[in-house]
Amino acid sequence: MITPAFELSQDPDFLTIIINIPYARVSEFDVYFEGEDFKFYAKPYFLRLTLPGRVVEDGREKASYNVEKGVFTVQLPKETPGQYFDGLDMLTALLAQKKSRSAKPLVEEIGTSAEQAEEEEEEEEFDWEIEQTPYDETAESAFRLQCYYGFGNLKSGVFRRLQDELGEVIDLKDPDLTSADGRRQKRLESEAAKFDPDHYLADFFEDEVIQHVLKYKSWWVDAYAKKVASQGRSDQEHVNQTSFVSFSKEEREQLAKFTNTSYLLDKRTRHQVYFGLIDILLAYCYEICINEGDKNVESSWNIRKLSATLCWFETFTSIPEVLVSFGRRVLCYPLYRHFRLVTRAFSDTVMILQLGKSAVLKCLLDIHKIFRENDPAYILNDLYITDYCIWIQKIKSKKLAALAESLQKAKLTKAHLGFELEELESAALLVQEEENELKAVVAVSKQQLPSSELETSDSEESSSTSSSEAESSDSDEQESSNSEDGEINSLQDSLQEERTASLIDCSGSGKDTDTSKVYVSDEKSKSSLQSTSVPGKLIEELGKKMRTAVRLSEQPEELATASHATLQEKGANYAFEPQRLSEGPSGNENFLEVSPKKNILLFVDSTNEEED
Repeated sequence: MITPAFELSQDPDFLTIIINIPYARVSEFDVYFEGEDFKFYAKPYFLRLTLPGRVVEDGREKASYNVEKGVFTVQLPKETPGQYFDGLDMLTALLAQKKSRSAKPLVEEIGTSAEQAEEEEEEEEFDWEIEQTPYDETAESAFRLQCYYGFGNLKSGVFRRLQDELGEVIDLKDPDLTSADGRRQKRLESEAAKFDPDHYLADFFEDEVIQHVLKYKSWWVDAYAKKVASQGRSDQEHVNQTSFVSFSKEEREQLAKFTNTSYLLDKRTRHQVYFGLIDILLAYCYEICINEGDKNVESSWNIRKLSATLCWFETFTSIPEVLVSFGRRVLCYPLYRHFRLVTRAFSDTVMILQLGKSAVLKCLLDIHKIFRENDPAYILNDLYITDYCIWIQKIKSKKLAALAESLQKAKLTKAHLGFELEELESAALLVQEEENELKAVVAVSKQQLPSSELETSDSEESSSTSSSEAESSDSDEQESSNSEDGEINSLQDSLQEERTASLIDCSGSGKDTDTSKVYVSDEKSKSSLQSTSVPGKLIEELGKKMRTAVRLSEQPEELATASHATLQEKGANYAFEPQRLSEGPSGNENFLEVSPKKNILLFVDSTNEEED
């Protein structure tokens, strides 16, 4: 048999049930209703519901069938006219539970859908802070191999069969062998190692994208505004909370596919389930805000990574623990890590809870769809989300209202997260202020430059222009010198024509002394000399050359040694090796040819007084 898609609506006197049965044999159908029980059969469809209120057969009931659309509609009179039926959109909870055909269980549930347990719980004062017992090492070691997780800690041993897909879904390595305290300790260590101060400060100062996404309004913002606006009117005493939230056709079909199940949870476990619900909703609200309602390939990762319940199988004992865990994970893992995103998700979760279980269920169905379409995140549906979708339909609305009130009173600051965020921000602001002051000083100094410096810069430009022209002529000389090794004589002639050192009188008297002519061809020293733009430096260089020539004329026998020492003083690594003595250009035998290692040619032409 196929369970058809259906939906319920009501007015003060009638309950209307709309059933979608395309391709059904309408000639053979059966409808039965009495009290809270409703049955419908039209081959191959079968539907059995447990209604939230009593109906009666008094002749006012009506039924119709639209052949073109394949829709069967039946109107049932209410036993008490004007009575309001709550939870008509909780389709899974309306489906009657399947009867077990096995032997009678050892533990039997009394009442339908655990209503008696819920009623007993309502009589107590609702306190979200549960008792905590000291850690017992013996008790933990005794049950070390029986670690539970999932919704209400009802699952165990799942990941022993799914080791290949474990790492892609959760961060916990051995969930079947790790206790609750061990999970929390490993989670905190992982978060501390993952936190990146540079990433946080980058998002703190450059927050244009974050400011943009914070302006996005989700669907629950408008629904909450309508709910608040309707609370002040007297004729809305019995306003249906679900009237502000509607389900799509796809969502109703998904609800019909769930199996109606009852959950036997003790008080401690029930509180843990509520806290886990808050944790999952916080992660979902962050995902919706940051992507502005759109889904992408990262949606599944964001939700399960930011929820410690889904990623570490964490079980919380208080609301502050949930908020601190979520805040730490937002600042450690996603692309955008800003504290305002934490507070935004916090306020959105409060609004969803205040809208009631219909809004919560709609969010859970969206999460279920995201995980269902992502492999292997579907495992989290089996462990948590499916059970949450079924369980949320059976709880009382005032439970969520009390949970929303407690969550709204909770406070979360940056100091609670344990990452020293305020200290990081203060230090970064001081550095930023110093940089701004330095930039301001530099800007002022540039504006106050004297006009003399501007004139100097102009002269430097003109000297650099002449230097560039000289360099171009020198480059031509270098090409000619390196073209052929056999043209040394022509090179010497050109060098003698271009560079001639005058005779310098060392003593300053009128005596005739032997003089020497020095010819030097050094590309590196020449380029450095010609590239000098400051006139003072140029004069200093020329003075050093003149002093070198004087020393060479006074001590001709130590020519190579003096030249080498002089060049070393100028920072050049030149080495000279005397090659031969031959007749000089004037016919004498005082011509010394020096073979350099770095393209240096040194010629000394000693002449007597008469030849000069």
